[in-house]
Amino acid sequence: MQAQSPDIYTVSRLNAEVRLTLELQFQSLWLCGEISNFVAASSGHWYFSLKDQAAQVKAAMFRQSNRNAAFRPQNGQQVLVRARISVYEPRGEYQLLIDFIEPAGDGLLRQQYEMLKAKLAAEGLFAPERKKALPAQVQRVGVITSPTGAAVRDILTVLARRAPSLEVVIYPALVQGHQAPADLLAALSHAIRRQEVDVLIIGRGGGSLEDLACFNDEQLARAIAACPLPIVSAVGHEIDFTIADFVADVRAATPSAAAELVSPDSRAQLEQLQLLQQRLGRAIRLALGHSAQQLLQQHNKLQLLHPKRRLEQQQQRLDELQMRLQQQMTHRLEVCGMQQQQLLHRLWQVLPDTAAQQSQLAALLQRAMRATTQQLQSQQQLWQHQCSQLQQVSPLATLARGYSVVTTGDGQLIRSVEQVTVGVDLSITLPDGRLQSQVTAVMPKA
Repeated sequence: MQAQSPDIYTVSRLNAEVRLTLELQFQSLWLCGEISNFVAASSGHWYFSLKDQAAQVKAAMFRQSNRNAAFRPQNGQQVLVRARISVYEPRGEYQLLIDFIEPAGDGLLRQQYEMLKAKLAAEGLFAPERKKALPAQVQRVGVITSPTGAAVRDILTVLARRAPSLEVVIYPALVQGHQAPADLLAALSHAIRRQEVDVLIIGRGGGSLEDLACFNDEQLARAIAACPLPIVSAVGHEIDFTIADFVADVRAATPSAAAELVSPDSRAQLEQLQLLQQRLGRAIRLALGHSAQQLLQQHNKLQLLHPKRRLEQQQQRLDELQMRLQQQMTHRLEVCGMQQQQLLHRLWQVLPDTAAQQSQLAALLQRAMRATTQQLQSQQQLWQHQCSQLQQVSPLATLARGYSVVTTGDGQLIRSVEQVTVGVDLSITLPDGRLQSQVTAVMPKA
């Protein structure tokens, strides 16, 4: 029996299989170490070593990854990296392929942040179905923040501009430092016990990850998630995200944005009402213009009939259109009045209950009604003027000025001497009657 020949590897095959094994075994890991032998190649890639007191490992961070880095590494700097293990096959050296790097201090905070975020997400604290909707009508707003910070000034400024009738209750708390998480918890508990506000805003201005660390506290996150009051988180700037943002019912990009979310904009509601009034006026004008256009189209479609019959048809059509237009205008005014009453009722429901605003709104509605009535009267006068002009160019008006209409016995209009011959009977229409005549001679124009 012949012995089976051994499987002989090439060096390239060996390095390739070792690389594949390492990449499958260590797909992604976090590593902390000191940078040494840092080199930035002309291609934009970074090459360096990570070391500790007893060992070192080579690392590479390619341009597509390092262009997102917030700093440029220096030799001797402690860093935290996220990397994959691979093998550089031409030399048979294993190395780290880094896709994220940051200073070790921020890195530890970031790692703790990611771990807590994953833990709370797994428990369902970020689930949309458990979040409460903001109330439609807000009378009192609670704010948990530093009473001397820029955030509280921004919130108060926005609320005073958008809804000056809203009451604001400040629950003071530290928003930075080791004591801040306990202070924020105490302020939140105080707001829950008093039950005096409709919605809560919790937050502060922007800052570094260390500055915002108190809003990444686990106990505070669980208290926010369990709060019976709707909570808007407004921590930092638009790019900042904290654990409080994820567990709150609503996340606002900034404290000013949070104030806009919880407050109705009285001016915007008035502008919306004015826009509806303008649209109503345009609809009325469009309907009147359409009616006038239809009248003109019907006039153009009329065939040349006997002058008296044509005038009778025109007069009947004008009477019909006038009655329809009057009915339509009356109906439109009634509909406009009902719509404005409905809009007034809806607006009084959403606006703060202040006599000054209701008086202003009533004055605006009266002005809108007067403007609408004047517009309708102007359109009606224009229509009557056009009817008068149409009456002036009618055939009977022409007859009244001394002209006559000549037709054959079967009603065909005579426009040229070429249409008749000697002996043909003709009918001549005058303003006060008709003449029957016979052609005795035909004399074309020289």
